Amino acid sequence: KRFREPKHERRPWRIWFLDTSKQAIGMLFIHFANVYLSDLTEEDPCSLYLINFLLDATLGMLLIYIGIRAVSSLVEWQQWDSLRFGEYG
Repeated sequence: KRFREPKHERRPWRIWFLDTSKQAIGMLFIHFANVYLSDLTEEDPCSLYLINFLLDATLGMLLIYIGIRAVSSLVEWQQWDSLRFGEYG
């Protein structure tokens, strides 16, 4: 994906790695949560994964959006420049 970004807007390798590693950690957490839940229930693991994915893609994204907006407002109000989202220095 990094090479699909325009050259003048392309993120440095370090920042790209920080962004993608957060996604990978989230996917690993969901995977191991699904493995754990499938051992506790007699449900099909694939259906549990689908339910988890749909909840994460809808409610999870909504909660993340609300959280980011709230923290961004607090950071702007307190003028904490080092805590702005997307600015890695």
